[in-house]
Amino acid sequence: MSDFATAIALDPVKQFSVFAENRVGRLYDLTSVFKAHEVHIVALTVLDTTDSAILRMIVDDPDLARELLINNDFPFTETSVLATQIEGEHRIKPVLGALLEAEINIHYVYSFLLRPSGKSGLIINAEDHEVAAQALNTSGFRILTQADISR
Repeated sequence: MSDFATAIALDPVKQFSVFAENRVGRLYDLTSVFKAHEVHIVALTVLDTTDSAILRMIVDDPDLARELLINNDFPFTETSVLATQIEGEHRIKPVLGALLEAEINIHYVYSFLLRPSGKSGLIINAEDHEVAAQALNTSGFRILTQADISR
């Protein structure tokens, strides 16, 4: 296993999918809890359904975020996702091209709000993270670990 594959396996980027009832202020409630404990949301996407919403997010302190979600009755799941650094929006197509060439199915993609280094990045959930990470790395894209986005 390469050094980069080992780093990703040992310190994957954690995504929380929080299930919230579709009512005014629920996202505000969650962000208020995080802000009070200095947990920073660095990537966020919201999937709206008829009676609920799925808030997918990456935070800089997943251990504290997990504890806060549990203690404040926010139902959630946690999964590992790929995070890659890009130089700007013009690099989205090459990222997708590298995954297409490796014949990797992408389930969803969303962008970082802000990374500590100030660089852009994408969150990718794909069918085979290991192969996807290798394809992106081979194409010159830096794959990030949780330590890269923690403050």
